[in-house]
Amino acid sequence: MKEKIRIFLDSDVLEKYLLGDTSIEEANRVERYIAMYPEVREAYNELQENLEAFAKLHALKTPEGLKEKILYKIRLERRTGNRFYKYAVAASIVAFIFAGSAFFFYNQNKSLQEENVMVSNKIKDLEMDMKVQLEDLRNQYIVLNNPNTKKYRVMGNKKAKELKAVAYVNPVKKLSYINVSNLPQLPEDQCYQMWAEVNGELVNLGVIRQFEDKEKLLALPYGDNAIGYITIEPSGGNETPTVQNIVANIDY
Repeated sequence: MKEKIRIFLDSDVLEKYLLGDTSIEEANRVERYIAMYPEVREAYNELQENLEAFAKLHALKTPEGLKEKILYKIRLERRTGNRFYKYAVAASIVAFIFAGSAFFFYNQNKSLQEENVMVSNKIKDLEMDMKVQLEDLRNQYIVLNNPNTKKYRVMGNKKAKELKAVAYVNPVKKLSYINVSNLPQLPEDQCYQMWAEVNGELVNLGVIRQFEDKEKLLALPYGDNAIGYITIEPSGGNETPTVQNIVANIDY
C-alpha cells in the first residue's frame, strides 16, 4: 500500500466526511481518493456499514404502551381542565417524531454523499473523454499536414463497387487514419465493419456508420506491414470478421 494512502486511512478524514464535517477541499480529496484507490473505497464502504448499524442500534424506540398512556393523559386533562393540556399534546408529537429522527438524518446524509461521489466520477469521465478527443484531433492535424504522411486509395470489390476511402499513414509519427468517403447502401439488417491485423493480432475497429460525416477520419492502429479490411456483417457488428464478405482491403 502506498505511503500516502496509509497516512490518509490513518487520519479521521473519512469519518468526518461521512458525518458531513469536512471542508470543501477535504471533501474533494476524499471523493478523489474513493474513486481512484480500491483500498480507500473499501474502507469508506466499511465505515458506512458500521455507521448504519450503529444508527439502527441506537435509534430511539417508542416504549410499549406510550401511545395509550398519552391518550389517557390527554382525556384526563380535558376532563379536569388542566392548563397543561397543550403541553401534553406537543410532547406526544415530539416523542413520535424523535423516535426515528436519528436514523432518518443518517440516511439523508448517506444519500447525499453517494450523489456527490457519483457526480464527481461523471465529471472525471467527461474530462477524460475531452482529453482523448483533443489528442485525437491533434493527431489528425499531424497526419493531414505532415509531409511524411503517405496516402493510399481504397476501392471496394465487386460486392461494394461504389466504396471509396483514403488511408493516411505517417511512419515517422506512427499514426494511421482512414477516411471512408462513400459506402454503398445496405439492407437494414446489415452493416459495414472495419478490422485491422497488426503484429499478428486482429483488432476490431467497430461498425462504420453509413451516414456519418464524409470528412471524418477514423483512427487505425499503426504497425509495420499492418493490414486492414472492411466487411459486411449483421446489423450491430460481429465479434469476428466474415471472411467471405470482405469488400475492401487496406494495405498500409
